[in-house]
Amino acid sequence: MSATVAAALKKIAVAILTDKKARKVVLGIILGILIILVMPLAAIIAIFNGDINIDANRLQTLVVQNLSAEEQAKLQRVEDLMYEIEDKMTDAGFDKQRVKEAQVLYVLALSDFSEEEGFVDKLVGCFTEGQTDAQLISAVNSAFGTNLSVDEFTKVMSAIRAVYISTAGYIDPSTKNNLDLVQWAKNAHSRGWGYVWGTYGQVLTRSLYKAKVEQYPDEVGGYADFIEEHWIGGRTADCVGLIKGYGWFDPETGKIEYGTNGMPDIGADTMYANAEESGTIDTIPEIPGLAVWHEGHIGIYIGNGQVIHASGTKVGVIQTPIGNSGWTHWLKIPYITYYDSDVTEAPNEQHIWDVLYAKIGNPYGVAGLMGNLYAESGLQPNNLQNSYEESLGYSDSSYTQAVDSGSYTNFTSDSAG
Repeated sequence: MSATVAAALKKIAVAILTDKKARKVVLGIILGILIILVMPLAAIIAIFNGDINIDANRLQTLVVQNLSAEEQAKLQRVEDLMYEIEDKMTDAGFDKQRVKEAQVLYVLALSDFSEEEGFVDKLVGCFTEGQTDAQLISAVNSAFGTNLSVDEFTKVMSAIRAVYISTAGYIDPSTKNNLDLVQWAKNAHSRGWGYVWGTYGQVLTRSLYKAKVEQYPDEVGGYADFIEEHWIGGRTADCVGLIKGYGWFDPETGKIEYGTNGMPDIGADTMYANAEESGTIDTIPEIPGLAVWHEGHIGIYIGNGQVIHASGTKVGVIQTPIGNSGWTHWLKIPYITYYDSDVTEAPNEQHIWDVLYAKIGNPYGVAGLMGNLYAESGLQPNNLQNSYEESLGYSDSSYTQAVDSGSYTNFTSDSAG
């Protein structure tokens, strides 16, 4: 048996879910899925028991020791299938979010089919880019002869999606740059991140919440009832934490690693003071990914006169017009790279230049066209016009996927740029 904590989580969850009576209990199902896919073991225990300290490795040992050889073999089969689903979904080009969806379907509803030959390939074949939950569940019901509910699947997935950090639409996840910071902020806003003083994008477990109450008794403890009702279990940040979380995010592991990538742990006012380029708000250039600031507060300018910022405990991460929050200054965050008016610095520039030059054959024409492309989209080919993201209910990546897959056909007349 694997010695990893992740494997222990899977085994414990399956122990809950393999009992047919237990599977009929919705709480048991949701708990099992959350254990498998979202939270570390200590966080799950903390949520239900508060102050208990636990040795996760010891717990795994105890669980395995109390299983029969047949039960261990069954659980090993489940673990192997979880990894096979991950590998084949990844090979098919799907991101971590879709991998989780496939794993949820397996554990939640399709375990009775798992012994069939080609089960994983059949499951993966139900997925297409840009499909809705309804289309996915329709495909699964057709493939396996099931009668799954779209609403129940969406309800279970909502808890997972709320904490998922997507890098879809990033121009270069391996670097820290202004354009990807904008995508980070948009993700935080669309996923409904909350606000808790002193946090920077982590999932707010009970143990983290308790630590922040002790660290900031007024700023956090003073809002205890609201935080417990609205933000526990989701991702949270304070205003500068929203920026620091991006700086500390590792796209390879999906984790936010404190103090990494040259981003110091500083407050909003210090970040403004450290900026080498800044100005009064009336002089702000049209560069998405600038920070906007007033004393004690900071936000992320996403372009077209809009700002995303972790505003306060009772509102969380919100998007507002730049004139609505009393911003007095703008700044270039000194710990990330900026792609702005100098198109030669933009990512993929050489490739785009080469393709256009092969078609046009005139360097002046190519330069003019690239300048227009950069002003319109930052050279991001999937950049949906920002004002239409909210009205249409799509992000840059989901709109592109929906158009490419044929699930959205109104793109020729919806007026979106």
